[in-house]
Amino acid sequence: MSHESVALVTGASRGIGRAIALRLAEQHRVIGAARDEQALQALVADIEQRGGRAEAMALDVADPAQVAARLEGHAVDVLVHNAGVGTMKPLLDLTPAEWQRMMDVNVNALFHVTRALLPGMVARGRGHIVIIGSIAGRSAFVGGAGYATTKHAVMGFAENLMLEVRDAGVKVSVVSPGSVATDFSGRAEPRASAQLLADDVAAAVMSVVNTPPEVLMHRVEVRILSPKRPRGTE
Repeated sequence: MSHESVALVTGASRGIGRAIALRLAEQHRVIGAARDEQALQALVADIEQRGGRAEAMALDVADPAQVAARLEGHAVDVLVHNAGVGTMKPLLDLTPAEWQRMMDVNVNALFHVTRALLPGMVARGRGHIVIIGSIAGRSAFVGGAGYATTKHAVMGFAENLMLEVRDAGVKVSVVSPGSVATDFSGRAEPRASAQLLADDVAAAVMSVVNTPPEVLMHRVEVRILSPKRPRGTE
């Protein structure tokens, strides 16, 4: 009996996470994890309508006790860390609660979710952890004192983890998109005509996951070809 590959995607209820779950469902049984269970059920229905297999997991990745309880006993082959929050404000405008929420979701959750699922990957001698980073993880901008700090931390976490687990057969990758047309930051300005789509990022994740067994694509940056050209221009 062949092994059924399982992919768990955090923040799967909308945006990039939803697009990644839909893509991965072409080759894996998907566990979509997020706080919005109703949206997750809609995702599961979409995947099943396309002939895939999926289940919803109501989960707040910022709650260590909940993460440990919900993920116990799950054997996951592909873990996509996509859940994230971003409050884009100068440091003096950020509240302690906004700062802490970004740290809890964007950074601390990486530890808790990985710590729950990595032992199984190491024991089985295979697995792939994909973290959705950001170009903000190697750059700076006004209003990024909180968010960009978390994404710099993501890059450090991922590279150190990669060196720790590569000899156990576990891959660690970071996919860092530029501007994506989603409602991620809650900003109300109109969409730029030349932005990445959530599915562009999902396609990059799929490519990274589908590398040959002995090949690791550790860092990938995904950008729109030209911000000056409307999407679809020949």
